[in-house]
Amino acid sequence: MTAFKHLSINQLIHMTEDEPQPQIVDIRDAASFQAGHILGSVNLTNENLAHFIADADMDAPLVVVCYHGVSSQGAASYLIEQGFDDVYSLDGGYTAWSTAHA
Repeated sequence: MTAFKHLSINQLIHMTEDEPQPQIVDIRDAASFQAGHILGSVNLTNENLAHFIADADMDAPLVVVCYHGVSSQGAASYLIEQGFDDVYSLDGGYTAWSTAHA
């Protein structure tokens, strides 16, 4: 079993320009997600986790986003345990992403 990898904002920008496009999951609360999120990301919650795993491409890159890049590390480890091969935790989380895109 492999471990998740850390991903910088710049690396994510480059990754979204490549094929295949990464799957991006945002584990913040629904209100924060609604207030702003990375284009194309899915708000991953306990309620939709099983459905997401069943429908996801386990081989495509998967980027996990939280508020500051801390909680996403645990979620990334969990998703690797569920069978995803190429999992990343976004360093700095959505806070860093939104600052970079302000």
